[in-house]
Amino acid sequence: MKKLQSFAQGTLVPVLVLIVWEACSRAGLFSEVVLPAPSAVAIKWWHYLLPAQPQEAGQSWLAWALSGELPHDTWSSLYRVVVGFLIGAGLALPLGLLMGANARMYTLFNPLVQILRPIPPIAYIPLAILWFGLGNPPSFFLIAIGAFFPVLMNTIAGVRQVDGIYIRAAKNLGVGAWSMFTRVMLPAATPYILAGVRIGIGTAFIVVIVSEMIAVNDGLGFRILEAREFMWSDKIIAGMITIGLLGLAIDTAVSRLNNHLLRWHRGLEH
Repeated sequence: MKKLQSFAQGTLVPVLVLIVWEACSRAGLFSEVVLPAPSAVAIKWWHYLLPAQPQEAGQSWLAWALSGELPHDTWSSLYRVVVGFLIGAGLALPLGLLMGANARMYTLFNPLVQILRPIPPIAYIPLAILWFGLGNPPSFFLIAIGAFFPVLMNTIAGVRQVDGIYIRAAKNLGVGAWSMFTRVMLPAATPYILAGVRIGIGTAFIVVIVSEMIAVNDGLGFRILEAREFMWSDKIIAGMITIGLLGLAIDTAVSRLNNHLLRWHRGLEH
């Protein structure tokens, strides 16, 4: 009952926005080219979801449905996000643990990190195309950069801010350096690391849309740019809504994974 009430409260504002939007569109306050009605967007989204060609004989309904533009574009974008994020996070996590646990390594690498960190991934687009050409590789590169720094900085912060009480208690018990790192520092830093993972995935999803407008010929970003060329505002908004729903689903999944992995953390409510 409580979850149902929370869901109803969460959907109240979006529903009101849709009602006002539909009423203004039907009243002619907006041009259909500039801002189509939600009903028109919903129709276009449905057409975007299903394939245009008729179902072939012997083809299953599921395979036919998934051959539409929207499932294909969604899968392409999600694939790039996952691969790029794994590359970026896979490089950031060990470096962040090393910089957080070793003061000398932190002093050595931190100046370079602080120089590169403010540079937005979009600024790397010319280099990405020059180095990797077109297709998925430049997208992977840009997404990896977008995911790298949130994971890196949160990992460093998590390791460096481990409560000194834990470290002193472990030393008094005779814990060695490796056990200190794996059994004390790493678990204590896990909430920070998972927060960085959540931010990194969100950043990766933003970057993938930009990269698809530049270097590839499929994906949600590419389809939005294509719709702009033909002034298909309804398809643009349909693509944007799809991006929002997919981002919400990813963030919800990561949030639940965090809650599951941090069951022991006293700050979480069960």
